[in-house]
Amino acid sequence: MSGRMGLALAGAALMFGAVLLPDKAEAQFGLRGGPLGVARFAVGHMIGLSRLRQARMAVRGGRYRSAALRSQDPRGAERGQPANPYVLRAALTAQAALSGWQGGRRPQGWWRHPDGSYGWVGPVFWPFAHDDLTTAIIFGDTTSLSLYGYGDIYAAIFTPYAATELAAYTAPQGRRARRPPSAETLCEASDTGGLPVERITAAVAPNESQRTALDELASAWNAARDTIRAACPAQAPATAAERLGLMRERLEAMIKAIDAVAPPLAKFVGLLKDDQKARLNALGNERRAALAAAQPKDAQAAAACKPGYDPRYDEKAQRQYEQLVQQQWPANDIASTLKLDETARARFEVLQDTTLRTMETLSACPAETAATPQARLAAVKARLETMLQAVGGISDALDDFEADLSDEQKAGFEAIGPKRGA
Repeated sequence: MSGRMGLALAGAALMFGAVLLPDKAEAQFGLRGGPLGVARFAVGHMIGLSRLRQARMAVRGGRYRSAALRSQDPRGAERGQPANPYVLRAALTAQAALSGWQGGRRPQGWWRHPDGSYGWVGPVFWPFAHDDLTTAIIFGDTTSLSLYGYGDIYAAIFTPYAATELAAYTAPQGRRARRPPSAETLCEASDTGGLPVERITAAVAPNESQRTALDELASAWNAARDTIRAACPAQAPATAAERLGLMRERLEAMIKAIDAVAPPLAKFVGLLKDDQKARLNALGNERRAALAAAQPKDAQAAAACKPGYDPRYDEKAQRQYEQLVQQQWPANDIASTLKLDETARARFEVLQDTTLRTMETLSACPAETAATPQARLAAVKARLETMLQAVGGISDALDDFEADLSDEQKAGFEAIGPKRGA
């Protein structure tokens, strides 16, 4: 990860810190002096203050522990050390996701991704969406992208947030309380980077015509980021149908963004000579090698992709298994609480089965990474289209289930998720 990207991530930490820290801490920003001091202050306090213990517990409970946060922060690039972006991102999304959430016996949140980050942060689905596309297409790193799937759809249907907690992301709390970031701030701060033009330039040494094409690609990349940001929710979705609708809007925006950068990417790559293409393709190999060196290979993650693997018999995978248990469907509770008739029960079973099938279609097990940016772009688009199709099918099943429910039954269904997290 380049120093530029590290500073961009530090900037994201600063923006998150500015809205998450108490006013007393905010006042101290001016005493540190200079952007670097401010960034250090923001990152340090986000993972250190006792008032932010939820974020620290979230990261500590995942594979990125507090020691990793101290040794692999965005300032590592300054010291000539490789920076691991996932460490900071896990901390950022953990704090942002939990800042408005008051429920739960497990402060780290059951809807957390295995890497410690979150797919739902308050009302926002898929923070860092644009950055995930960049790292997947240019660097061939689909680590974050592959984690989106069943758990995020489950969290859309059975949200962990109560209405008052979601409201905290649109109406800042009082001066003494931790203030959850607004949805707009989350969308603005989470996608800080654009096309890594400097890295690409250093790798391929473009001539004049190639540089012009690269600049066009960079402009398209920035426009793609704006397309994704435009799909940020203006208000917190209040129902499962609205949350699934937001997922579709965000996925459609990501697909639209990919379609927009495909022609300028093809033009730029088409102008490169074979040796330049080889060096461009090598950026992905360098990225994977750097991450592998910075973090030991996760043998449990590799084992989980083998047929017949059962995490219940893997002590180190107990946490992931417990998380799945928490995401089991409360079918009996719903049927008894909502007093469903036979037709409604049958429709609910269709909704449940349709959603559970996404555990297979959207498996997080990594596929072999394509060798070129264009091939990776096609693979990423296919993955997003698969997820969009899955969400669309679940939305249809939810509409069928709720079609004949009374307003009271619908309200009871919406209360199931927050009640289970309380």
